[in-house]
Amino acid sequence: MTPADVYIDFFERVLENGVAVVGGLDEDELAHRPAPDANSIAWLVWHAARVQDAQLADVAGTEQVWFSEGWVDRFGLDLDPQDHGYGHTSEQVGKVRASGELLADYLRACHAASVAYLRTVTEADLDRIVDERWDPPVSLGVRLVSIADDDAQHVGQAAYLRGLLGR
Repeated sequence: MTPADVYIDFFERVLENGVAVVGGLDEDELAHRPAPDANSIAWLVWHAARVQDAQLADVAGTEQVWFSEGWVDRFGLDLDPQDHGYGHTSEQVGKVRASGELLADYLRACHAASVAYLRTVTEADLDRIVDERWDPPVSLGVRLVSIADDDAQHVGQAAYLRGLLGR
């Protein structure tokens, strides 16, 4: 396997688990929050997709599919169009309502864009610095691990919430 193949496999697992976690749930179940300030399944999967979309588009130098494919309009959320969920208040979390099909389709679109980019990544590319705001500066390889890790955690949290629903 190449390093790109490893990253693609990781993101494939995020996709499979994310699609599975929203499958068969209605919009109310997806929006359910077990405590007033808790995240919902819908928010967790939306945020995982938005993080993948925004951060991979940034390192790839491409437009986010959120905009280029019209997902921002399909979701129609009462949030800043640039928003991807970092630092959301409880009120903002509650504004993320969507069907399982919409969430899964957006995650699939993000995955397709991610894989298209990852197929171009060479081993040497992984050392390229993509963010100098940190000490030490962040390389592409580290950023990709960070995105995949964040996505896996959020999809896992969504799976836990699904279990609380008895589903």
